[in-house]
Amino acid sequence: MTDVTMRVPSAWRELAGGSATVTVSGATVGEALERFVADHPALRRHLFTPEGRLRSFVSLYLNDTDTRERDGLSTSLDDGDRLAIVPAIAGGAPDAEPAAPGASPVIPLSREELKRYSRHLILPEVGVAGQKRLRDARVLVVGAGGLGAPATLYLAAAGVGEIGLVDFDRIDTSNLQRQVLYATSQVGRPKTEAAKQRLEDLNPGVTVRTYEESLDRNNALRILRDYDVILDGTDNFPTRYLVNDACVLLGKPDVFGSVYRFEGQVSVFDAHRGPCYRCLYAEPPPPGVVPSCAEGGVLGVLPGLIGLVQATEAIKLLLGIGEPLIGRLLLFDALGMQFRELTLRKSPDCVLCGPRATQTELIDYPAFCGIVPGPDGASLPEVSPEGLAEELRGGSPPVLVDVREPGEWAIGHLPGARLIPRAELAERLTELASAPAIVVYCKTGARSAMAQRLLLDLGFDRVRNLRGGLDAWARQVDPTMPEY
Repeated sequence: MTDVTMRVPSAWRELAGGSATVTVSGATVGEALERFVADHPALRRHLFTPEGRLRSFVSLYLNDTDTRERDGLSTSLDDGDRLAIVPAIAGGAPDAEPAAPGASPVIPLSREELKRYSRHLILPEVGVAGQKRLRDARVLVVGAGGLGAPATLYLAAAGVGEIGLVDFDRIDTSNLQRQVLYATSQVGRPKTEAAKQRLEDLNPGVTVRTYEESLDRNNALRILRDYDVILDGTDNFPTRYLVNDACVLLGKPDVFGSVYRFEGQVSVFDAHRGPCYRCLYAEPPPPGVVPSCAEGGVLGVLPGLIGLVQATEAIKLLLGIGEPLIGRLLLFDALGMQFRELTLRKSPDCVLCGPRATQTELIDYPAFCGIVPGPDGASLPEVSPEGLAEELRGGSPPVLVDVREPGEWAIGHLPGARLIPRAELAERLTELASAPAIVVYCKTGARSAMAQRLLLDLGFDRVRNLRGGLDAWARQVDPTMPEY
C-alpha cells in the first residue's frame, strides 16, 4: 500500500474532522478514495453516485494533473503523491429570508453588523467572535497606491475596525489605471483624504486614520506602534526596509507585497515565527537597477490581485486562522497565470533578527539603499528644463540622449534626441564619442542619473542629467509633451 496526502475541499472539511489534509493509503486513486470515505462515511454520497461512479461535479487531481488525463480511478500511486478533491462550488447565493421574530441571545454585534457581516458569521472559522476580533483590530497600510487601494477596500468591507493610511502623494490621472480607490473627479486631491472618504462611505463602522506624511526613521516607530498588523504597499526600497525593520523592532507582522510589469510577490514577515525581509534580501539592489512601476510599467489588474492576497493574509492573521505566508514567498506570473511558492528560512546572519543581530534601531534608509547625490557625496551636474530649453535655442546645443525604452520613446521625446536605452548604453559609446556635451534624460530623472554615472565613469566629462526628466519638462517648458 502507498501513503498519499489528500487535500479536502473546505466545503467538506466539517465531514472530515475539520482537517484540510489527510493521509490515506491505496495502490490506486480509487483505492485511496475508498479508504477515505470508509474513514468518513458521510462523504461517500458527495463523492460517489449510488452506482459507485465518481460524481460528475467532482474533479480529482494527482500532483496537480487531472486524473482524467490518465486512467482515472485506476491510476497508480507512489509514496509522496498528492491528491486534491476539487468539487464545483457556487459563486454566491440569494439573500436568506429574515429569521422569524423571537428572543435572540446577547451577542457583541449590533443588528446592522449582523446583517452586514452575515456571510462571515456563518463561517465556522469566523463567526461572531471572529467578527468582533476584526472590529477590534487595527491595520496600518503604508502606501495608498496600487497595492494599498484594493487592500484597504477589502479590509474596510471585512469590518476591520481601524485602518491607518500613510501616504503623502496626490491623485494623478496615471494612478487611475490601477488604483481603484479613486475617481477621475478626485485628481489632484491628497490620496489619504480621498481614501478616507471612500472607505468610510463603504463602511461607516470603520475608523480611518490618515498620516499625510513621508514615513521615515523619525516617525515610523511612533506611527506603527499602535497597530496589530502592518501592510506594506510601498513602491521603493528605502521605505520597504524601513517598514520591515520597524516591524521587527516592534514585534509586528509585516504583510509584504510588490509588483512589477506582469509579476507579483507576497509574503508575511514575522521575526517571532519566521524570517524578515532582510533574511530574504540582506541588501537592496543598486539604485536604478530595479525600476519602479512609474519607470517600468505594471499591468493595471496586477496590483489588485496582489493587494487582495495581502488583505487576505492580514485578515487571517487577525483571526488566527489558516496558514499565513510566514516562511513562504508566493510568486505570481500574470502572463502565464501561474502561482509558485518558495520556502524562506530565517537567516543566521540577519543583522536584525538573527541570533547575532547587530542592528537595534532604525537607520538612514536612503543612504542604506545607495540613494546619495553622487560619488563621495558630490552632486552630479544637472540642468533644469528651462535651462535646457534655452541651450537648445542657442548655437551649440548639447547632444540629447534618451535612455528610456522604445515604447516610451514612441509616446513622446525631445526634438533632436537620440534613443539609446540605458541597458544598451555601454555597447553604444562610439555613437557619443564626438559629442562635445551630453544631456541624458528619462521619465523622472532616475534612470538617466544611472546613465550619467556610467558615462562619467567611462571618461565622458561633460554629461548632465535633465532634472526631473520629461515629467518636469512637460510641467515647466512644454505642456503639449504627453505625460504617462
